[in-house]
Amino acid sequence: MAIAMQLGYDDLPGLLTLQTGDEKHDWSALSTLDVLWVLYDRVLSPDDRFLLSKGHGPTAYYAVLAAKGFIPVEDLAGFGTFDSRLGYHPDRVLVPGVEISSGSLGHGLPIAVGRALALDARGSAGHIYCLVGDAELEEGSNWEAVQYAGRVGLGRLTVVVIDNHSSTQHWPGGISRRFEVEGWSAERIDGRDHDAIERALITRHDDWPHVVVADIQP
Repeated sequence: MAIAMQLGYDDLPGLLTLQTGDEKHDWSALSTLDVLWVLYDRVLSPDDRFLLSKGHGPTAYYAVLAAKGFIPVEDLAGFGTFDSRLGYHPDRVLVPGVEISSGSLGHGLPIAVGRALALDARGSAGHIYCLVGDAELEEGSNWEAVQYAGRVGLGRLTVVVIDNHSSTQHWPGGISRRFEVEGWSAERIDGRDHDAIERALITRHDDWPHVVVADIQP
């Protein structure tokens, strides 16, 4: 059950500090923090669904979920311990608010495509958001999903790529261009600018999916 208290953005550093251990993947987690906050604070409606594909650094995700009342703040201190529900990868069965269990790279975006396709087929309300990492895009399953989503025009799908410059492949023409040639609209933004993040995430194109590449400088 969600707790009543909700915290603000300025509380997030303290919530992150509560989570300790060798598997925090600090840079992976911190690079997602601002996008996650804007999603949960300004963008997501009750009909929307958010899928974290970049699940191998979930401490920022847990901090935002705690700030928004999905999980008790006191649970954060147990991160990664044997009897904690807050594992090194988020588990949808154990953690309220988590839509998919993730951490194995390349799984979240294909699932998001399936979710968006189901919304269209059922005529249901809502939008699907999926967050992936730049290095995660080296998994081929992502590009099969990107190609399919562009071909069928999944306008209720928005993907956020956290570009923290960890990819070893460096896509020719950039990440945005790779999506564009597959039929997506694309926008590159400063991944720490909350207003820019919000504007990009609420962009709607009814006939094609949208990708937001959030640049995070090392």
